[in-house]
Amino acid sequence: MARGHLVTAVVRDPAKYPDLGSDTVTVVRGDATDAASVAAAATGHDAAVNASVRLDVPSEEYFVSAAEALTGGLKAAGVGRLVVLGIATTLETAPGVRIMDAPEFPEQYRVFSQGHVAEFATLGAAGPELDWLMVVPPLDLDAEGPRTGRYRTAVGTVLDGPGHLSHPDLALAVLDEIDEPAHSRVQLAVAD
Repeated sequence: MARGHLVTAVVRDPAKYPDLGSDTVTVVRGDATDAASVAAAATGHDAAVNASVRLDVPSEEYFVSAAEALTGGLKAAGVGRLVVLGIATTLETAPGVRIMDAPEFPEQYRVFSQGHVAEFATLGAAGPELDWLMVVPPLDLDAEGPRTGRYRTAVGTVLDGPGHLSHPDLALAVLDEIDEPAHSRVQLAVAD
């Protein structure tokens, strides 16, 4: 909002977020897995960001359904840019080897991570009408951390170093990719 954006926050139950609305944020009911709902909420917007998750639905089912509905709904609404949040476990540590591929990686987290792998593949099948990007924060995503105004990026791979990022700096990276898109149709790792 400091950049002058008007935001529509789409949630399943607006009553659960009474403090979210403001002069620059409108809260509406919607469903990221329903293309018609996506189109209705997105009409008139320049870009969309998806940071949704459902833990009561199998990961692959949810993330694929959301990717399909978002690509279809945003195309119908004439929105040309989509930024989705991914998960660090899907990033490569070496060519063809992701964090989640390590033998000691817990199976329950591998299953959840696989949902994001399937989401990425679904987005990859989207036609050229939609310019999408998956922004992937590090494993150490700090909700209480300060805004530093700095971050580093890498395409598809884990960044060297501490692998830490604050929520405000993640938001900055997402906004930068909306305001001046520098990456398209890839996983973009972001860390400080």
